[in-house]
Amino acid sequence: MPKSPTAASAFDSAYASAYDALLATWPHPTTASELPTPYGTTHLLHHGAEEAPPVLLLPGGGSTAGSWRSTAEALGTTHRVHAVDLVGGPGRSRTDGRPIRTAADLTAWLDAVLDGLGLTSAAFCGHSYGGWIALRYALAAPDRTDRLVLLDPTGCFAGFRPGYLLRALPTLLRPTAARTAAFLAWETGGAEHDPRVRRLDTLAAELPRLRPVTGPRPTATELAALRPPTLVLLAEGSRTHDVREAARRATATGLRTELVPEATHHTLPATLPPRTLTAVTDFLTPWGASWG
Repeated sequence: MPKSPTAASAFDSAYASAYDALLATWPHPTTASELPTPYGTTHLLHHGAEEAPPVLLLPGGGSTAGSWRSTAEALGTTHRVHAVDLVGGPGRSRTDGRPIRTAADLTAWLDAVLDGLGLTSAAFCGHSYGGWIALRYALAAPDRTDRLVLLDPTGCFAGFRPGYLLRALPTLLRPTAARTAAFLAWETGGAEHDPRVRRLDTLAAELPRLRPVTGPRPTATELAALRPPTLVLLAEGSRTHDVREAARRATATGLRTELVPEATHHTLPATLPPRTLTAVTDFLTPWGASWG
């Protein structure tokens, strides 16, 4: 049942407050901007020295740029971080352009984001659905992708577990904050999960959003031809897919693959162990690279 105008206004206010509460935990200085693209206005968070090497952070389908707080803090010492709210997803990007219907549209949207930032290329780090988008972009636009980090990506190396889809079904058929909260509690179990991120992702379930673009997993031939150096990080406790199978397939195509201990799919990217944050920073900062 649709919310009444008064209830909808109160809900929008609660969501805005939750977004701001999460943003308040970001490292100082963090700035926000809105970037017009043919596919809609894209909202971004920025942290790190402006002259440092750029990295774009793409969140999962039900999350926002704010979920990358700890990653932005770690990378901000070596990189200029641009965290993106996906157009059509929760957050502060707006669908005031032509619709994104295909993987080619996603590529064109990211091209427009890079162009708007004045960048010829950047490193990309994507979680979950954002990992699929980042991988597809790297395959389509290798000259604009410096390096690639995939954080428990979905649709890249293994399919969803049937049990995960069964648990997720109520949140897909009739999404509510309560159902999403129960689902996240099941997937994360007792693992540490940033409560501010959980609250925002829970409230986001009741926001209108567009159906995400999906597609087949990249083939072994495509992965073997992947040009940008790539690091695959899989959550050891993920209930989303078979982590060992995903690791086997990623490793078989020559990609560097590591497990993130004590993590589940939905505790990421908000809760990353210090060792993993160091691994990401080191990977995105090759020996001998310098700036400034």
